[in-house]
Amino acid sequence: MTLSARSRRATAASVAGLALALSGCGAGASDDGSVSLGFVNGGDTEFHTCLQASIKDTADAKDAKLFTANSHQNPGTELSNIEDMISRNVDALIVQTVNVDALKGDIAKAKSANIPIFLTSVVTDDPTDILGAVVVDLKQVGELDADYVEQDAGGKAVEVGVIAGAPGAASDLLVNGFTKALPASAKVVANQPGMFNAAKAQDVAENMIQAHPDMKYAFVANEEMAFGALKAFTAAKADVKIVTVNGTDRGVAAVKDGRFAATVANSAMTTGKIAITNTISLLDKKKTDKIAMTPISLITADNVSSAPQYCSAEEKKS
Repeated sequence: MTLSARSRRATAASVAGLALALSGCGAGASDDGSVSLGFVNGGDTEFHTCLQASIKDTADAKDAKLFTANSHQNPGTELSNIEDMISRNVDALIVQTVNVDALKGDIAKAKSANIPIFLTSVVTDDPTDILGAVVVDLKQVGELDADYVEQDAGGKAVEVGVIAGAPGAASDLLVNGFTKALPASAKVVANQPGMFNAAKAQDVAENMIQAHPDMKYAFVANEEMAFGALKAFTAAKADVKIVTVNGTDRGVAAVKDGRFAATVANSAMTTGKIAITNTISLLDKKKTDKIAMTPISLITADNVSSAPQYCSAEEKKS
């Protein structure tokens, strides 16, 4: 007979209590009947920070036991974190992956331990092996920024630069969505990774504008990098319109005052809430969408007041 996740956890509670603490969240699966969850985060950007804070706040509100770990953009570390969570005998794993290609091994490892995986931001091509996911349609995010470029350029021939994030997962989906949706009149003259790091993005932008002084638009795969790129373009006195991704308070403010031309808002706070709520509901066999969507919207100076809350004040302090 196959045991349910909660039955398996209860059976193993006595040994799970021996596990070491992870990320300051305590040790061992709960033996008080509450659900036990592991969250493996993918990096250290503001998105990752706000996502984890929202997941923690929502888990606390649901009386769920939560263990956390961070893979720091390293697929090997991600697999090690998955293995650590398995050793804690959690009821389910929530994963913000570093690289979609790495997920195959992660899912196989968890599946062999009878621990379901719930994904945030992305979903595998075949979702039959996962518990569920809350997905940001990253391809559409890129398309929305491309739509802005098309409308703003008005059919004129323009040069476009792309500052990607770290290769794999979110960045590839964003960039592909953007570049494939551009009109034929918009030519991508440079495409380099900024590794989701503002200083690296600034260096990339400096090289980009030197090599392509006529560049009119830059797609930057998150707002942290966009601020780095902005410094480079400002220093070069280059009139480059930046389109980017996130919808943080700083990013929305930059759209409002014209430093950014547009950003695509997708609230990390909302993604975290959905992740915990749906994971618990799916474990309890309640009627819940297996694949849920985080709302997205293009934010420009014309509709800046409609941007959703990205990360609560309390979460930013965590």
